[in-house]
Amino acid sequence: MTSPLRVLRVLGDRPFAEVGLPVLAVDDEERGLLAVAGGPGEGGMSTVGVYGTGDLGCRAVLRTRFRVHALAFHPTAPLLAVGTGDYDGGYFFEGELLLLDWETSVTTSLIEHDFGRQVLGLAWLDERDLRVLMAPPDDWQDDRARVEGHVAVVRRPDWRAVAPRSLTATDLAGPRVPAPRPDGRDGTHRMLSALSPDRELRRRVLAVEELSDGAVLATLDRREEDPERPGRTALADGLLIQHRTTSPTDRYLRLRIRGGSREYVHQVRRGRYWISARCAGGTGAQPLFPFTWEPGDMQFPGPGAETGGGDLVHAGQAYGGERLQPGESFVVRRAAGDGAPRWAFRADHVATDLDTEADTAYVAYRNGEILALDLRDGTLRWRHRLTVAGVSAVPTALTATQPGRLLVGTADGRVLDCATA
Repeated sequence: MTSPLRVLRVLGDRPFAEVGLPVLAVDDEERGLLAVAGGPGEGGMSTVGVYGTGDLGCRAVLRTRFRVHALAFHPTAPLLAVGTGDYDGGYFFEGELLLLDWETSVTTSLIEHDFGRQVLGLAWLDERDLRVLMAPPDDWQDDRARVEGHVAVVRRPDWRAVAPRSLTATDLAGPRVPAPRPDGRDGTHRMLSALSPDRELRRRVLAVEELSDGAVLATLDRREEDPERPGRTALADGLLIQHRTTSPTDRYLRLRIRGGSREYVHQVRRGRYWISARCAGGTGAQPLFPFTWEPGDMQFPGPGAETGGGDLVHAGQAYGGERLQPGESFVVRRAAGDGAPRWAFRADHVATDLDTEADTAYVAYRNGEILALDLRDGTLRWRHRLTVAGVSAVPTALTATQPGRLLVGTADGRVLDCATA
């Protein structure tokens, strides 16, 4: 089947673009391979990329919701073991032991327990034995939990045949040992700089536009240290997405609505959520219609666009718990007058950007997909998993520049010039 989206050119390409800010790297000199892990990026996900040391081309990508602490190439099989994990903020050290087949790009999560274990170190002793260093399961009455851990040797005759979630507590049981948490960022920086002196760190693309002369303008995310939480980062230039304003009577977020005939805001009024229009002079906001068209308030607005007839097409999430549940993400077309829904499309992932042309709404999602919806009735025309040179990418910005052409910004700071079917 012909792909509905073709990448015509890649702007801002560079070595190790896929992983963002590198925090850890290991190499396999015999096979000419390099594995690089990046810190948390779009949606809090961390990324691991496998590269060839000759051309620095990306062979495979893995994304995980935890920070990456350990990487180890299997001595003979096309496998990379990846140890991840974080402290949950109150009790548990959660994490995963992942196995990436860098020939097929298939990733397998191996630990049976729902919380997993925070994996701090990995080493292949031979083709069958993998040594795993883990943080304790929790820090309950354990003053040494952050400097000690448990080590186990897991044996499997064929690691390519290991089933998901097949490592039990018995497999991972082992003696208590010192478990320092070294920071490998400086060593990683030196290694990658030696391989590619011209490499450049760019964060996700927040917005992308084509100028009248054909030049492409992209706005990149910029982060700086949060003064209230040392060591943590805060979004510094999020105005392109939304802007929070507070006053004694109103609280609202300025929404990013393309082609808007007025400034749209997401407003709290007497405990309910409304889409409102900012009044001239910034003296308040005029309510237009409730944000939700169903019982219950959907509290997290997303990107949108105003149609030629004044209707509003916008995304959002219901978000009932810690993680987005299936069907809680939506795109809806609202009538210009009373906000009545003309159609609604449900999805399972957060929409990162949205744009429309004459009869199509294009929506980018955090799971790496781009969808085309019929602007008249909201039916799905096509969906496409975004890839660059065969490796998955995450779209974070999207602009329809002309019929059949899209500019797509990615989580790793690249811009893709694309043609649609």
